[in-house]
Amino acid sequence: MLERGKMDRNVIEMVGIDSLVPEEHLLRKIDKAVDFSRLYEMVEPLYSEDNGRPSVDPVVLFKMVLIQHLYGLPSLRRTAEEVGLNMAYRWFLGYTLQEETPHFSTV
Repeated sequence: MLERGKMDRNVIEMVGIDSLVPEEHLLRKIDKAVDFSRLYEMVEPLYSEDNGRPSVDPVVLFKMVLIQHLYGLPSLRRTAEEVGLNMAYRWFLGYTLQEETPHFSTV
C-alpha cells in the first residue's frame, strides 16, 4: 500500500529546545568547556549605561561569529539566517524557538 507523507505542519507541540540538541553535539561540548563570561569584562568599557538603545548581548554576537567560522558559513547574513533556522545554534546562543534572533547588520 502506498503511504503518502504527513502534512501536519500546524500541529502545536510542547517541547524544550534542550531536547532538540543531541548530547554529543559540538556546540554542547564548547558550551561546557568555555566560560564566555570573561567577554563581559572585556567589552564593558565600550557600552554606555545611560544612553543609546538596548544592546544585543555581546556573548551572543561573539558566539554568532564563532558559529560562522566553525561551520564555514560564507557571510554574516547567511549566519544570521542559519541561526534563525538551526535549533542547535539557537540553543547555543540561548534563544527560544519563538524569540527573534539578531539581524546580520547588528553583528
